[in-house]
Amino acid sequence: MNLALLGFLMVATFMTLIMTKKMTPLVALIVIPSLFGVIAGQSAGLGDMMIDGIKNLAPTGVMLLFAILFFSTMTDTGLFDPLVTRLIRLVHGDPMRILIGTVALCAVVSLDGDGSTTYIITIAALLPLYKRFDMNRLYLVCLLMTTSGIMNLTPWGGPTARAASALKLDPATLFLPLIPGMIAGLAFLIGLAIWFGRKERARMGEAGVTVTDTFEGMAVSQYPEARRPHLIWFNAALVVTLLTLLVWGILPLSVLMMIAFAIAMIVNYPGVADQKERISAHAGNVLAVVSLIFAAGIFTGILGGTGMVEAMSKAVVGVIPPAMGPYMAPITAFLSLPFTFFISNDAFYFGMLPILAEAGAHYGVAPEAIARASLMGQPVHLLSPLVPSTYLLVSLVGIDLADHQRFTLVPAIAVCVVMTLVGMIALAFPFVA
Repeated sequence: MNLALLGFLMVATFMTLIMTKKMTPLVALIVIPSLFGVIAGQSAGLGDMMIDGIKNLAPTGVMLLFAILFFSTMTDTGLFDPLVTRLIRLVHGDPMRILIGTVALCAVVSLDGDGSTTYIITIAALLPLYKRFDMNRLYLVCLLMTTSGIMNLTPWGGPTARAASALKLDPATLFLPLIPGMIAGLAFLIGLAIWFGRKERARMGEAGVTVTDTFEGMAVSQYPEARRPHLIWFNAALVVTLLTLLVWGILPLSVLMMIAFAIAMIVNYPGVADQKERISAHAGNVLAVVSLIFAAGIFTGILGGTGMVEAMSKAVVGVIPPAMGPYMAPITAFLSLPFTFFISNDAFYFGMLPILAEAGAHYGVAPEAIARASLMGQPVHLLSPLVPSTYLLVSLVGIDLADHQRFTLVPAIAVCVVMTLVGMIALAFPFVA
């Protein structure tokens, strides 16, 4: 059977099963690619493909494991309590202010370039507010994910670095013309937050809820016995040091997280019993996220190892008629939405982007324009079940992945369209060569 067709069928089957909740993502990530690998006639090599995929995602799995433990421990110590208290004073119990603040806070924290760290820090500060006022947590994950998708276009972010590397371009040169589109995308999200806020205000009014600031004096931590207010300055310095080293890239992120967690345990909970208790308290979140990461390794390993990704890329480029050649930049922007959702960023930027750039070059479209256009689908990409940080996000907030995908898909597409239109107007990638 044609590998490209088989690849599309595999992705469609997988997405249908998890979005209709006929199968959990963990099971689907393992069973569906294994089944299609057998159908492709490559059962003999499936084991090696799976192991390769798991190896590629192993550093990410380790990083997320210790990131959850570290930042959950910091939350237990009460490090983020002052931040939450200040936020409460600013919002005065107004859901619209909380939602607008969600976009603003995420945009600032996202400057570190790491989605997982962004989610952990912002959720630690914001989730208590959403719980206190019984706000729809789908609003929280929607705004956090789409904001992170926009801010992920910075030169030190993964997608821009991949696009630049694949086409041998300067990341800074790619990034600067994207700024107007990013600003427009954030403005759109502020508008979306205002709309969500009006709905929350109406709901609270119908429910007869009287907003007060009584929450201001309540404990944020759900483990009051674990709080360490006398160590707040040490813990703050530890977090700042971690984030600084993360940006500098002195050590791999997974190693930094492991070291930071070990230091946090030794200083805050020197007793072995206390350390075991803190680890056990967050073991559920860790298992839920890390198990999905390794299962995703099986999916990506088979998708790439069987040659489906390459076949899918060539099939899509092959159906673009020559008359559409001068419009390769907007076509690339359009294709980035589904393809960065269905396949990994590595597969798209290192496998498909060079093919698109080569096709565009025949019609006089600059590779910089193709590279910038290829970044427009990032807000939708983060909805993909192949993105590790997405599992972390829904796990920390306590909602189902399928519910998140159904709710956020349309807003994410809208953000991509806004950025693309502004990008074309600002000539980041011209509409026609």
